[in-house]
Amino acid sequence: MSEKLPVNQPSDEFEGTVQGHRDGHGFVLRDDGLSDIFLPPNEMRAVLHKDRVRVCIVRQDRRGRPEGRVVEIIERPKQPLIGRLLQESGVWIVAPEDKRYGQDVLIPKGALGAAEPGQVVVVELTEPPALYGQPVGRITEVLGEVDDPGMEIEIAVRKYGVPHEFSETCLAQAAALPDKVRPQDKKGRIDLTDVPLVTIDGEDARDFDDAVYCEPAKVGRAKGWRLLVAIADVSHYVQTGSAIDVDAYDRATSVYFPRRVIPMLPEKLSNGLCSLNPDVERLCMVCDMLITAKGEVHAYQFYPAVMFSHARFTYTEVAAILANTRGPEAAKRTERIPDLLNLHDVYRALLIARRERGAVDFETTETQIVCDDNGRIEKIIPRTRNDAHKLIEEAMLAANVCSADFIAQGKQHGLYRVHEGPTPEKQDILRSYLKAMAVGLSISDNPAPSEFQAIAEATKDRPDAQQIHTMLLRSMQQAIYTPNNSGHFGLAFEAYTHFTSPIRRYPDLLVHRVIKSILGNTRYRLPALPLPGEAHAKLSKRLAARAQKPGAEPRKKETGAALLETQSWEAAGLHCSANERRADEASRDVEAWLKCKYMREHLGEEYGGLVSSVTSFGIFVTLDAMYVEGLVHITELGGDYFKFDETRQELRGERSGIRYAIGSRVRVQVSRVDLDGRRIDFRLVNEGEIAAPRSAGERSGGKKNGKSSDKPARARRASEEAAPVPSRSHREAPTPKDAGGSGAKSKQKASLLTKAPSGKGRGSRH
Repeated sequence: MSEKLPVNQPSDEFEGTVQGHRDGHGFVLRDDGLSDIFLPPNEMRAVLHKDRVRVCIVRQDRRGRPEGRVVEIIERPKQPLIGRLLQESGVWIVAPEDKRYGQDVLIPKGALGAAEPGQVVVVELTEPPALYGQPVGRITEVLGEVDDPGMEIEIAVRKYGVPHEFSETCLAQAAALPDKVRPQDKKGRIDLTDVPLVTIDGEDARDFDDAVYCEPAKVGRAKGWRLLVAIADVSHYVQTGSAIDVDAYDRATSVYFPRRVIPMLPEKLSNGLCSLNPDVERLCMVCDMLITAKGEVHAYQFYPAVMFSHARFTYTEVAAILANTRGPEAAKRTERIPDLLNLHDVYRALLIARRERGAVDFETTETQIVCDDNGRIEKIIPRTRNDAHKLIEEAMLAANVCSADFIAQGKQHGLYRVHEGPTPEKQDILRSYLKAMAVGLSISDNPAPSEFQAIAEATKDRPDAQQIHTMLLRSMQQAIYTPNNSGHFGLAFEAYTHFTSPIRRYPDLLVHRVIKSILGNTRYRLPALPLPGEAHAKLSKRLAARAQKPGAEPRKKETGAALLETQSWEAAGLHCSANERRADEASRDVEAWLKCKYMREHLGEEYGGLVSSVTSFGIFVTLDAMYVEGLVHITELGGDYFKFDETRQELRGERSGIRYAIGSRVRVQVSRVDLDGRRIDFRLVNEGEIAAPRSAGERSGGKKNGKSSDKPARARRASEEAAPVPSRSHREAPTPKDAGGSGAKSKQKASLLTKAPSGKGRGSRH
């Protein structure tokens, strides 16, 4: 029920969603995707973060932003709040863990349940906030003490609305499934049990989606390879519209945290019946390809099969064998060495095709958090990508491209993994930056991925290479799932989809079903799916504001049943895309919590680091030894007046001329850690001309400054099609839109089965 608020007659009204800020103000993210509307603290008193409202613009604030007044509260979300129970002057309150809510919740004595002071609890609102009154609620669940192992995950799954409990019906269906492949399950399948397919995964992997095998083969009269990519046949066990399917769709993806995974499928399927475990028969869907010496897919076919994994390899093990076929690791696996060498050969051919396409290939440093048995960080280490990782990535990309081609030629709906090029606005910013940095290369009005790769190659030996490459990555968009194929910019493919991870990604499961329907000469139709959630709605509004690409073919107009089918696939794509982001946000939140707890033990200590981001209010620094990022506020940069140069992405001292840009080396002291805000503050320590000197007394005061920081650490992510873009919580007050990614288009054509889609590029398995 909507709630009218007293207001003068507005000239223009807009609907949108409130996004709070920890400092008390907020923004309305407009439904039409245009500029956010600023809400001052007095307007935020009667609303909460995530409320749906109607606002009118009353003025421009001092920074030129449209400032609004709330006219009506259209809808308040039902999602509960998570926070810590506190008692202040005899009054019980819950301080929300998500500081964007901005107001503490009053808890009547009769609504405390069994909660104790200081515990983390879940609260249901019973009375909303008003202009002159705080919100009131009751405690519905006690999660435990804030320092309990795994508490950060319990908070994150509720904070971001991640489904973490399967329905009883789903679990009952899973329990009724067989424990192994039965004779009737093999009917109509190719028997590949004698083919030495193997899995190659990380040391801690528990679910094995994919297995590979490669052998030399003639392609026409030339040398080539036959490459088999066998993927777990989840669709055989998870029937369309079943309880397991509904729960899987709701989750849309598995969510990975340090030491814990929230799987998309019940464990009996994800780690058992569907997982391609060694030395057991498993059902699979196979992409069987002929690869030329130039790395092009000459022909391919799909078929259901039954397989037997002949070995479970780790990336480390395979890399060691490839580096030394007479070493100790190789001695344990002598039977499989020729197969691994064949895989390595086809990988090198696929790399040739990747370079020919001009796919974007930026090397980024990803990190791994190593925890002890209590869930506390022991260390943070770089995640090294070796040839074994890249070998599997190339094989998976080849299968994904064939899948997209197969669906397109089968003329059925399906979900493509689409990654569009940079927006015109981001292109302009990048051109200005490249010119200011005297790079000597720029991008065209309709840039190709090869242009980005050329700039990366030309600047890789420059001292400011990291800064330039970061700016290239930040100009990219994020990839999405959609039935409307417009190619993948970063990977340089005309059509691309996800086929290789149906245990942990729902779009892959849908792709398997569509491929099977084409093989069976039927048409796959989506079931009636649950109503989309908040994440879907947010992404839908953002994507609706995107303009069609110049030169793109106009969509064919549809009516009736065809239109309804397209709309249902679009809804499924939006849902999966949005929940992928939800999973990323929850994972980053947990990592930020763990890093903050880790750095609390290092208050006052000094470390070297590199500037990883520059803003108008300071610099973000990533520590060399720990891979943890924190903020050096502009007031900590010394007595000089520093001006932010947006074009060059640097802070420059007006008197001293000192510059801080991405890649600048600094030495900092850990000064403050705010666990609730997931924020770490640093201060510069004296390094001669690098920063203004401080007294010895000031430098020794790290411990006494261990209070909460105002500035958050930044979480980053890099993947096959999403550039590592800073989370926006630490940015300027306006909440910016999503960004990040990579991608591109191949010009080669393909025909079904006898001719295959054009080349493949490097990318991760997700």
